[in-house]
Amino acid sequence: MIPGGGQPNMQEILQQAQKMQQDFAAAQEELAATEVEGQSGGGLVRATVNGSGELRGLVIDPKAVDPEDTETLADLVLAAVHAANENARRLQQEKLGPLAEGLGGMPGLPF
Repeated sequence: MIPGGGQPNMQEILQQAQKMQQDFAAAQEELAATEVEGQSGGGLVRATVNGSGELRGLVIDPKAVDPEDTETLADLVLAAVHAANENARRLQQEKLGPLAEGLGGMPGLPF
């Protein structure tokens, strides 16, 4: 390396990359443990997903259940799950976005 010559220290770059990768893995673990909710029908149906988008719970208010109209109930369930997944996507972007940009910005690394 030429002192002051602008050449990056390869060891330093590798350490930074390893730190970013560890931060990324920690953020992914945090997402998997974090739950977010989505709802539909004014709260008649509530879906809970973890930050990775995995469905963890579904609560249906008995007022939403009409044996003659299961189509509406299905639509409410889908809407609640979609809302929860959108909230999970936002959480992922918030937690992983800056880390992914940092990892992707290093040439030659498979991120």
